[in-house]
Amino acid sequence: MSGVAPERLEALYAATDDPWNFRTSAYERRKFEATRDALPRAAYASALEIGCGNGELARHIAPRCAAYHGVDAVETALAAARRAVPGARFHRLLLPAPLPEGPHDLIVLSEILYFLDAEGLAALARQIDARWPTADLVCVTWLGPSGNPLEGQAALDLFCAATTRRFRLAGQREEYRIDVSESGA
Repeated sequence: MSGVAPERLEALYAATDDPWNFRTSAYERRKFEATRDALPRAAYASALEIGCGNGELARHIAPRCAAYHGVDAVETALAAARRAVPGARFHRLLLPAPLPEGPHDLIVLSEILYFLDAEGLAALARQIDARWPTADLVCVTWLGPSGNPLEGQAALDLFCAATTRRFRLAGQREEYRIDVSESGA
């Protein structure tokens, strides 16, 4: 159900804990700011970011959350995330798997969907719908080539087809789009 082998995920972080230059790229900073600005509410009780990477997006969103939980498949990324946002909780998790418990009212899926296959996307959608039906859900999708079996738009389309939620386009640039489902809408 994971469209990308765990070894490939580990290889992405083999040389650095910032393989996409999240810390130094003005483009990435603007995308993180746009993601934060797309959040429907000013504050959240508990956020869950699936595929949190090195925690750089969490640095932008966590200040608006009483609790922040991130999951990722790569321990190198998680160690960097723990340094980036010391007050947050980060756990290793390779999808498909049960997501961490919690009263999450915000779920963030930033550039993670195209790392799954169609079956994994459907399972993720079902789990989120069943466990957090009233949470706001934010999907950030890279629109360029990912090198994965599923590209961004195709993965987003499969995820949206598998969920009961309705999304609105909250922002789009040539390289990415941000889609939001508010309060289980």
